[in-house]
Amino acid sequence: KPAEATPPEPGPELLAKAERIRVILNELYPPPAPVPLDHIDNFTLLVAVVLSAQTTDGKVNQVTKELFRRAPTAERMVSLGADAILEIIRPVGLAPGKSRRLADMCAQLVERHGGEVPSTFEELEALSGVGHKTASVVMSQAFGYPAFPVDTHIHRLANRWGLSDSAKVETVEADLKRVWASQYWNDLHLQIIYFGREHCPSKGHDVALCPVCSWAGEGRVKSNPFKSYADPNANPNPSAHGSPSAKGAPGTPDSNYKKRKGIISYAERKAELARIKGEQEEES
Repeated sequence: KPAEATPPEPGPELLAKAERIRVILNELYPPPAPVPLDHIDNFTLLVAVVLSAQTTDGKVNQVTKELFRRAPTAERMVSLGADAILEIIRPVGLAPGKSRRLADMCAQLVERHGGEVPSTFEELEALSGVGHKTASVVMSQAFGYPAFPVDTHIHRLANRWGLSDSAKVETVEADLKRVWASQYWNDLHLQIIYFGREHCPSKGHDVALCPVCSWAGEGRVKSNPFKSYADPNANPNPSAHGSPSAKGAPGTPDSNYKKRKGIISYAERKAELARIKGEQEEES
């Protein structure tokens, strides 16, 4: 098989678009962007990320409260066993398969790494249930290694914004890494996820109300708002960067979409972490 040609370097217009997007994301979600999954260390982060596939972060946080109480380490998770894990995580999507993979993954952590989470892509991706996206999240959020995990939101927005035109996750990841410097990747990954959930959903999306698609869509994005989002009184004020304000009127996608999906917003997560920190300080 012949080697694939190296893609050309991004031009100045594309880089300028990417920078404008980054500025808007920083305005909406000042870094550091909080990880929406509850965890207390690298091990619990890894478990939470494995559980997060095809389910909401809120649902993961509901089940991990009990899971981490009973099995806060890889050794304890092995002792708990796949059947008991399944009973705890049953509310999340694909629970039977996830329970088996978690049990196998924890046994591998104990056997290969003394119960600790390894800090290389190669070692992480060799674990049961851990693909490149999961490994990238752990490498970036646990170890601070520059990575750009691509989930469904990031893939959708990269294509909508013209930063990539590929259906392949690997290509989208490479395209995004080429338009943004590595020091921004770890925050951008989370910022784009929050933005996709709150302002740029796959359905129920009004382009005119989107702070980025309203100017960066370039004819690729069409509005598909739900009828329940129709609000004749919605009149968002332009912000300094020339796009609609993030504060839509009640009934617009940025408010109703969150409620409909039960997702964790940036503001909700920041408030929750501040509450937890305050309680910890009071206890100490």
